[in-house]
Amino acid sequence: MEGSEKLLEELSNALGPSGFENSVREIVKREFVSLGCEVEIDGLGSVVGRLPGTYDYPRVMLAAHMDEVGLIVKYITEQGYVKFETLGGWLDQALINQRWLIMTKIGPVLGVTGIKTPHVINAESKSKVFAKTDMFLDVGACDRQDAMENLGILPGDPIAPQSTFSKFGTGDVYLGKAWDDRAGIWVMLEVLKHLSKAGINNLYGVATVQEEVGLRGAGTSGTLVNPQIGINIESGVAGDYPGITMDEAQERVGAGPGLFLHDSSMLPNLKLRDFVVRTAEELQIPLQFNVLSGYGQDGAAIQKTGTGVPVVNITIPTRYLHSHNSVISGYDLDLAVQLVTRLVQKLDAATVGEIITF
Repeated sequence: MEGSEKLLEELSNALGPSGFENSVREIVKREFVSLGCEVEIDGLGSVVGRLPGTYDYPRVMLAAHMDEVGLIVKYITEQGYVKFETLGGWLDQALINQRWLIMTKIGPVLGVTGIKTPHVINAESKSKVFAKTDMFLDVGACDRQDAMENLGILPGDPIAPQSTFSKFGTGDVYLGKAWDDRAGIWVMLEVLKHLSKAGINNLYGVATVQEEVGLRGAGTSGTLVNPQIGINIESGVAGDYPGITMDEAQERVGAGPGLFLHDSSMLPNLKLRDFVVRTAEELQIPLQFNVLSGYGQDGAAIQKTGTGVPVVNITIPTRYLHSHNSVISGYDLDLAVQLVTRLVQKLDAATVGEIITF
């Protein structure tokens, strides 16, 4: 992989459930400052970095979201167990018997999702999926007072999955949490590194908040930037493992970056789609396409800012989204950086004018 593997690891390991992205924000701010960007934080906490230069080029917004799916403390039982609410779209079965870090005011507290031992579960119950409302976190507390006073746990504290970055297998593959969308954050930062040396003007890199709970940060930061063109960089839904079909998802890990053509939140501008396809062909970059019935991503919120913005969603194919452990390829990351870098370089006034004209 051409870019910084250390930065990729740092981004994956950082704790940042929706609405509580501070540790990721500090990494992004540090990287923006190192590139000489003008940095601004919007009212929800999204970070906007603008490469230095004049304002005589079209305003292009690169976006990726900092938050990850997580939990939040609902209340603590008399026995000291933590009941929770989910932040973002979890499958209930993905929550069972997992380790978590509760982000308290005095530091992280380890917890594990409690589950009944199979020795006491009857045959009928063994075949059922436990509902999240029946789950709890065991934090090793003696009682509620111990959990609150000694461990510092309070209702409203965010909870992040505990999972660490690892190289995976024999190839250029990475296992970790929060690739949705720290992979996109990494690509955006690498693109800015390339373009900071090329004199590109009026380019904004935006790390958004609260994507997983309603695309909230993309709306506020999009209003702040007021872009003419938006390129959203996201995790893509890989469909290359047992139990998933081509009708559900069409991307494969290690086969190049993806381009969303439909999801439940957005349709891309077709002129912008064609521009991406032509650019990928010029670079001889394999480009995958994905048409999904569900999903939702920040491009939808950016698209609706102002009087409307042409937006395209470039993806990093990812296995096992919204869980403690997901899989991505360094090959896909590198090609996404090359593709987005070239897209921005080609977005001059004439090209943007053609794309935004109906």
